Amino acid sequence: MLDVNDKEFLNYLEAENDYAQRWFDTTADLTATIVEEIRSRVRETDQSPAVRAGNWWYSSRTIEGLSYPIHCRSESRDKAETDEADVILDQNLEAEGHDFFDLGAFEPNHQHSLIAWSADTAGNEHYTLRIRDTANGRDLDDSIPDTAWGGVAWSSDSKLLFYVVADDTERPYQVRRHEVGTPTANDEVVFTDLDERFYVGIELTRSGRFIIIHSGSKTSSEVHLLDATNPLADSICVRPRAENVEYSVDDWGTKLVITTNLDAEDFCVMTATHDDPGNWAPFIEHESGRRITAAEPFRGVLAIHEWVAAQPRIRLIDVNRASRLIELADQPHDIEFGPNETFDATTLRVRMQSLTQPSTIIDINLDDLSHEVIRQTPTPGVDLDDYVSERHWATADDGTKVPYDIVRHKAHSGALPAVIYAYGSYEISLPPWFSVARLSLLDRGFAWVLVHPRGGGELGRQWYLNGKFLNKRNTFTDVITATNDAVSQGLIDDQQLGIRGGSAGGLMVGACITIEPELFASAVAEVPFVDVVSTMSDPSLPLTVTEWEEWGDPRTEPYASYIESYSPYDNTRPGDYPALLITAGLNDPRVSVHEPAKWTARLRAVRTNDTPLLFKTEMGAGHGGPSGRYAAWEDEARTLTFLIQTLSGDS
Repeated sequence: MLDVNDKEFLNYLEAENDYAQRWFDTTADLTATIVEEIRSRVRETDQSPAVRAGNWWYSSRTIEGLSYPIHCRSESRDKAETDEADVILDQNLEAEGHDFFDLGAFEPNHQHSLIAWSADTAGNEHYTLRIRDTANGRDLDDSIPDTAWGGVAWSSDSKLLFYVVADDTERPYQVRRHEVGTPTANDEVVFTDLDERFYVGIELTRSGRFIIIHSGSKTSSEVHLLDATNPLADSICVRPRAENVEYSVDDWGTKLVITTNLDAEDFCVMTATHDDPGNWAPFIEHESGRRITAAEPFRGVLAIHEWVAAQPRIRLIDVNRASRLIELADQPHDIEFGPNETFDATTLRVRMQSLTQPSTIIDINLDDLSHEVIRQTPTPGVDLDDYVSERHWATADDGTKVPYDIVRHKAHSGALPAVIYAYGSYEISLPPWFSVARLSLLDRGFAWVLVHPRGGGELGRQWYLNGKFLNKRNTFTDVITATNDAVSQGLIDDQQLGIRGGSAGGLMVGACITIEPELFASAVAEVPFVDVVSTMSDPSLPLTVTEWEEWGDPRTEPYASYIESYSPYDNTRPGDYPALLITAGLNDPRVSVHEPAKWTARLRAVRTNDTPLLFKTEMGAGHGGPSGRYAAWEDEARTLTFLIQTLSGDS
């Protein structure tokens, strides 16, 4: 199973796909109905708000019947938001002849005469990097294969393009420099990180002054600066890496801004001069429970993104440290930085959404905090007032309060059939988000529950630490605790419960149904990380070494016994299991297809009931599943069909 080119293994995957398809054939009418419901709630021909960069306004649009966006620009904002804008890159044209297409980089140079763009056409996260002449819309002869997702950056004179490549374990590890118009064989290595724990990435500061080379593991980091105006000079290390010290760097015009956990568990912000970048001075003090996740500098103001009490928020800090909080909603919601390309901007663009509010783009005036709603994603035929969401807190056995959000249609109340969703790893926080597809569940009387278990970052660094390493089981028991709490409050029906998650969230699904298989009637595990002991014991597999700082190394105790105690594959024993839909991607570089394949085979061998057990592999895609919006809608409709049928049997 480790060899994705093995004919016998491929035949096995195809046989499983055929088996799954036969089940979905029996529910095709419901799937088709849900696809049409999703389409009816989407404005298929649509236009994004324009974003200013230099003297240009960039935008994208979609056209009914086409799967991918079309990227445009104009020197006029009004024109950029119409079909009269100049087309720079039509993803639909570039995707022709490919079953999969993912746009990676899309980076204009300083003069906006060239755009570096990259695409993955297999789902394996290997991108081919190209350079497009914006005057005629044609690509130059320069074509750089096998670049990574670690970013690109231009020198100020646009003669040099910097990019990242991955090593044999799929780890972005090296920065190279390409001179436009020369053979790629002449590209020079600028930076290499041989420590297998560290991922390398690059970006240009919004000020345009520095190219940032960031190398980080799960627990520490190191940043190097390149002068974009003198790109052939050696890079400068801001501060050498130290165990358990993380930091990131940006340019604030007259000084550097450093976001770090140095003596600050939930992070603080410091500053340094350009000439002495390793000498940090305090700027925003650490506050326990206020997890600072990003600092975005603009001339005269610093925008801070942070999490407090399981809610993201944005603050503005001026050069004198005066703080102003942006408050736009009361209910739990997501708020994040939108595209902000201009260092001298007078407004900050943010994007906000919730379980009941579609993505909304808002411009905040940096002087008086007045705001303008630029656009809310249209939802044709949907009365948003029909839906209601609430936040609840469950109490774990150790007394920890675990937040969860629940959304339902107002016409349906009481103990509803429900789908539980969670992630809970890598300190990734999942704020409430809107989904037009989810409405197909809510309209049929389902509730949808988003749990924020330990292992995520919603309540600060301790929330993460208390759900990793030898505390990892807290992630899974928190999900079960929140589920039982919602049942006890009469919000959801304990006989009609489904659970869903992907990647590390797929591990969560597998662990929950092996810990309490009787709790859930149905489960969807998407590209699940389920063979934890075997994978984490094999450093030859892609990314294993980098993951030891998240899970521990099971080649030694106490990690060996502890990881084995929750690894789904190792805990799948004879018994009844929920109905299961398990997915994989043949070209997935993150969770190898052999993991869900092994787990499926084991479930088939030991389970004692005959509920549906489906295993579906995308044979031409990777970790993110099929590409293109129509294929994604079809895929989501099939997943919702599975949940509806296995939880209620209704259409």
